[in-house]
Amino acid sequence: MEIDVKTTLEKFRRFMILNTCYSFIPKGYLKDPSIFPERDPPGRIHVEAVSKFSLETVKEIKFVKAYEVLGIIYNSKSGNTSLIWRQVKGAIGRVSGKASPNSIVNLVEAEVLPKSHVKRLLKELEARAGSDEA
Repeated sequence: MEIDVKTTLEKFRRFMILNTCYSFIPKGYLKDPSIFPERDPPGRIHVEAVSKFSLETVKEIKFVKAYEVLGIIYNSKSGNTSLIWRQVKGAIGRVSGKASPNSIVNLVEAEVLPKSHVKRLLKELEARAGSDEA
C-alpha cells in the first residue's frame, strides 16, 4: 500500500520500534524520544540527523541518540516496506513510500496512519476489485 502522510517524528519512531525491536528494546530507550533503532542491510534503517552517536547494539539493532533529525530511511528485511520520513518543520515530517500489511497495522498502532485513512483505502480497493470483476 502506498503511504503519503504528515506525522510527528515521535509517532514514526514508535512505528519503527513496533516493527523492529519492541520485544527487546531496553525500557529506558523506549521512553527517550531521542533514541532510535538503526540497522544495516538487509532491511536498512538509517537516521539522518545534525548530531547522533551510538549507544549499544542489541541483536541486529544499533540504538542511536539523535538530535535534530532531518530524515529517516526505513526498509524492512523482507523488502515489502520502504518508507522515508522527511522533516517538514520542527518535529513534523512527511512519511512516504510503500508499506506491507504488517507495517500498516503498526503504522495505525503508532498513530502515524489514522484508522479512517486505512478504512478509506480499503473501500477504494474493494471498489476497484468490484469493477475489475464486472
